[in-house]
Amino acid sequence: MRGLAALVLALACASAEAQTLTVGSKRFTESYILGEIISQTAGGTHKPGLGNTAILLEALKAGSIDVYPEYTGTIAREILKSEERLDLAALNEKLKPLGLAASIPLGFSNSYALGMRRKDAERLGIRKLADLPKHPALRLGLSHEFLGRRDGWPGLQAAYRLPHKPRGLDHGIAYEALAAGEIDVMDLYTTDAKIERYAIVALDDDRRFFPPYDAVLLYRAEIGKRLEPLRKLEGRIDTATMVRLNARAELDKVAFADVAREYLGATVAGRTTFWSALFAPDFGRLLLEHLGLVFGSLAIAALVGIPLGLVAAKVPWLAQPVLISTGVLQTIPSLALLAFLIPITGTIGVWPALIALFLYALLPITRNTHAGLVQVPRGLVQAGTALGLSPRQVLFKVEMPLAMPVIMAGVKTSAVISVGTATIAAFIGAGGFGERISQGLALNDHTVLLAGALPAAVLALVVHAAFEVLERSLSRAPR
Repeated sequence: MRGLAALVLALACASAEAQTLTVGSKRFTESYILGEIISQTAGGTHKPGLGNTAILLEALKAGSIDVYPEYTGTIAREILKSEERLDLAALNEKLKPLGLAASIPLGFSNSYALGMRRKDAERLGIRKLADLPKHPALRLGLSHEFLGRRDGWPGLQAAYRLPHKPRGLDHGIAYEALAAGEIDVMDLYTTDAKIERYAIVALDDDRRFFPPYDAVLLYRAEIGKRLEPLRKLEGRIDTATMVRLNARAELDKVAFADVAREYLGATVAGRTTFWSALFAPDFGRLLLEHLGLVFGSLAIAALVGIPLGLVAAKVPWLAQPVLISTGVLQTIPSLALLAFLIPITGTIGVWPALIALFLYALLPITRNTHAGLVQVPRGLVQAGTALGLSPRQVLFKVEMPLAMPVIMAGVKTSAVISVGTATIAAFIGAGGFGERISQGLALNDHTVLLAGALPAAVLALVVHAAFEVLERSLSRAPR
């Protein structure tokens, strides 16, 4: 009976877990907040800051998330690759073949715009986008996603024949760059809270290039019935409310989850201090996730990299192909590699992050193993052979012990590098201290940014010190 009861309980837990909505969000303030509101309303889980539209879409298709907040213009231009101005019904008709659906309009529209400091726009007589070609010397700083989107810079440049050569900037940092006079024009979200604070004017889109960007929920069509708890959000968040919520996060420095709780009627704490941000309740979870990513990928890299280095050392004609192949992996941009691994693994989170970190850790381990073995004096190898040792015994009793300090240096280098690289894994929901760094960048909040960067830096020093101790203990061990 106990076994039957345990089985029933396990099935019940599995069923409950299957019914829990997994909510994703993009890496900017508004999406973080909406993701928290949706997950708290539905009693689900939130995977925040999952990069751009392409990553969220792959996660949705793979079933790694169930729903995320999106905008009708983005669905039309970026996902459906359509230049038409589609209403919600038309969008859903075109989304059917993808197994996706969109519904529950939240009540506000958040369009793209280009903005300038008000004093500069007035001085130059610039009121609309069509005025920009008359001022080719203006310096544009645009978010990386906007630079690559069909409804972003490429289309806007063609529509208005803009001669400018923009530079890529993180959206949160662009505000500071504009205020400091380092750039003259930036892309805006029209519900940004900082527009008024920084005295920015949004230029009129006089040729109506940007489509409507009504906020809706995009989800896998098969889970439509599970969205019923979210129907209460329909039409409840107007533009003024969204601006206020963004301001609570960006200006008042209230945590995203607390902004959502406040909106839903709960009482929350005030402004976040550095120490409260550093030792927030999620510190233990983030530390374990970060350590798991680093040492999980490092273990796999050592199991693969050391034999690869051994093969490169023992088979000379394979040395360059092996070392060049592992070196080429280092040249692949980390975010591009993570985005590429999502459709291959069919998921977001730990697995693509582990594979990416493993690939980046290969080069130091493989190269150092090869270097350590080829530097072993040939006389010692010959002496071992003369004593009657087999090639295998020479390898493990003579060559590997002598090469071990160099091999361990490669492992140590990979470990320290992985601590820093692992912060990128937060952009695909793998956790770690990168979550805080991502949020700090989205808010341009140095407190939150440091609360993620500082523990990662300290962890790198601790890992380095631990390997130093390990190397010394190995060097003192009797052989």
